[in-house]
Amino acid sequence: MSELRFTLADVAGVRFGVSPANETVMSMWALADPARYPVHLQWIDRARTTLRRPEVAERVAPLVHLTLPRRWLPDFLTPAARPGVEMDGQLDQIAATPPDVVVRDLLATTPSGPLRPFGRALLADPTGLLPRLVEAMRVWYDEAIAPDWPRMRAVLDADVAYRAAQLAEGGTGKLFERLHPGLRWLGDRVVSDDPFERDFDLRGRGLALNPSVFSHQRVLWNLLEDSLPAAAYPVRAVGTLWERAPEPEGDPLVRVVGAGRAALLHLLDTSVTTTDLARITGMSAGNVSQHLSALHAAGLVVRSRSGRHVLYRNTEVGAALLRAARGS
Repeated sequence: MSELRFTLADVAGVRFGVSPANETVMSMWALADPARYPVHLQWIDRARTTLRRPEVAERVAPLVHLTLPRRWLPDFLTPAARPGVEMDGQLDQIAATPPDVVVRDLLATTPSGPLRPFGRALLADPTGLLPRLVEAMRVWYDEAIAPDWPRMRAVLDADVAYRAAQLAEGGTGKLFERLHPGLRWLGDRVVSDDPFERDFDLRGRGLALNPSVFSHQRVLWNLLEDSLPAAAYPVRAVGTLWERAPEPEGDPLVRVVGAGRAALLHLLDTSVTTTDLARITGMSAGNVSQHLSALHAAGLVVRSRSGRHVLYRNTEVGAALLRAARGS
């Protein structure tokens, strides 16, 4: 069991962010233990093919050594995500980790198992070898995560919008009780039903909550109280992540709203940004915006805001239209 103790400042400092670094690091668990991640099997097949390429395997090896299944991750490897942060910004943050913090965080992982060769080498020479680890993360993100990042980002952004609305409507207690079945809110603390036995006093620093498509079963906390408080939790609707929009040909919805708008409606079961819709469909951002405006005016989609992002999602009317078109 783990506990996180909150002050009033911490309650006010609960915030959400999407972390490409988290997904890059945690994806290695799915790759090493695919039986525990059946929803990601098609991604795992592609990623394993990528990792078998010798030039990729050699450059990514430092990351593989630090991300063994059922092993704790060093805190510096999964920094708390700030709103709007991208992978380059997180890699810069990791690269700037002081050597003593690298050593501290690596040693904190050893109760879950001994360090692999690169981990031991990094422990001995954090200044010299940290750039190799950052490069390994950059390569793996570019090769295995970036091609699917718009799809992942759409699911993660939708979760952030949903949780932010929960927090605004029900407060911190309701948020944590609904965030995961293993969490309980006891008025001034969160109690987590897990094997980690962490005990944190947030000390007015707030808490960064990062949804993750590769977080499996549990909420994962930072290991050390001196680290910036953060947690990765399993994202909602992860089962929709690899669903493909049907081809417009033969889709009865096309005859009603047109091919472009039909394609968008099929993608809006979860909240998505205009930019991500453009990437997924291959349409220009301008065309996507025009179609969304028409669908919004017809009452088929609804808009919501999450930070700097405007998210779109089907209304009940839009969802009913989709069910009819899909014959379900």
